[in-house]
Amino acid sequence: MRTPTIGFIYPDHAAEDDYPRAALLLGARLRVAHIYGTDLHAVPELLDLGSPDKLRHGAQLLAPYEPSAVVWACTSGSFVFGPDGAREQVRGLAEAAGVAASSTSFAFVHAARALGVSSVAVCASYPDEVATLFVEFLAHEGIRVVSMSSAGIDTAAEVGTLTPDRVRELALANDHRDAEALLIPDTAMHTVAVLPELEAALGKPVLTANQVTIWEGIRLAGYPSGGEPISPALGRLFAERLSHVGH
Repeated sequence: MRTPTIGFIYPDHAAEDDYPRAALLLGARLRVAHIYGTDLHAVPELLDLGSPDKLRHGAQLLAPYEPSAVVWACTSGSFVFGPDGAREQVRGLAEAAGVAASSTSFAFVHAARALGVSSVAVCASYPDEVATLFVEFLAHEGIRVVSMSSAGIDTAAEVGTLTPDRVRELALANDHRDAEALLIPDTAMHTVAVLPELEAALGKPVLTANQVTIWEGIRLAGYPSGGEPISPALGRLFAERLSHVGH
């Protein structure tokens, strides 16, 4: 059986190199296409970034690779639409791509459920107004946020420049003892290389935007039972077969 190709629509440029890094660790076929908008963590700009026209264009860019699944690799550009709007966004993307589709916001929800996590801390890079919308999105999906921090960074480009040391500082400073997992929701942040270290330091699962986006794509692509790529280097989420995962 041919290894499925998974397509990701990634906004602008910041931390897209997390995807080839993960592909090497997993032995998976991951393809990234870029769409462009105003690089600002603000609601009007995010609504434009995740608009149907832009996502249709992303699906067209991925079409030559014949992906088995497509994921909108943007947290804020999906949850900003609200739960119902985010579902409609995914439905439209699936129609445009002709395959199963999802977004990073729903990837967080599905990953938390797969790990049996219902109470989380959120360590967001966004301004508070945007981070609060993520908390509301999670609450609607039955995930309780026991604490939220917002770094107040205005652009994805700036988030992409955060060093591994700075990412570690943010994560370690913004966990909560009552949280079963820490969520870091920004695909512009480089996190794939530091996941094992973060989980070891915190003693709990750490779910990051690029990590859960890749996991969601693999889940949707329909890897056969026992044939899913796993890698402890990508955290507890990737430490077990996807056949153990609930939907």
